[in-house]
Amino acid sequence: MADRKEPLLIKRYASRRLYNTETSDYVTLEDISGFIRAGREVQIVDLKSGDDLTRQYLLQIIAEHESRGENVLPLNVLTDLVRSYTTDVTSAVPQFLAQSFEMFRDGQEKMMQGLGGSIPGLGAVQAQQEAFVKAMTGGMGSLGAPWPVASSEAKTKETSRESEDLDAIKKQLSELQDKLSKLT
Repeated sequence: MADRKEPLLIKRYASRRLYNTETSDYVTLEDISGFIRAGREVQIVDLKSGDDLTRQYLLQIIAEHESRGENVLPLNVLTDLVRSYTTDVTSAVPQFLAQSFEMFRDGQEKMMQGLGGSIPGLGAVQAQQEAFVKAMTGGMGSLGAPWPVASSEAKTKETSRESEDLDAIKKQLSELQDKLSKLT
């Protein structure tokens, strides 16, 4: 399903039911969420007016997950997003978020390609991803178990390097937050 280039077209009827045009059946928000998790792009349009409703439905999916206690967005991130709608920073926020998630996706793809623990700089990439996930989840997220390391000495060096990298990332995030605060 993720290999297709064109988005999956979902039509919303006047009854607010959502219709999958590929499988000719009705779908729920949870189904749409599953399509997206599987890597498929979706487009939701109003059958009568032709208006693109994708953004509003994606926000609804996020709101439902958050209301069920599946908190991915920390309170301070949500607060900053609300603030960004009322300031001149609005134009920078979408670009920042898009680039952040692109970096996150790229890192995930590299990890999924079966990279081993002996690749130079892998610890730094993993530390950056961990810091990003922690920032996005308020410290509750994790990318999983650490990469295997050949010896305990190498593991100690790698942990030290990761700790230094994580500290540098935390400092950069703090500086970015300060800059964003000053802009508001």
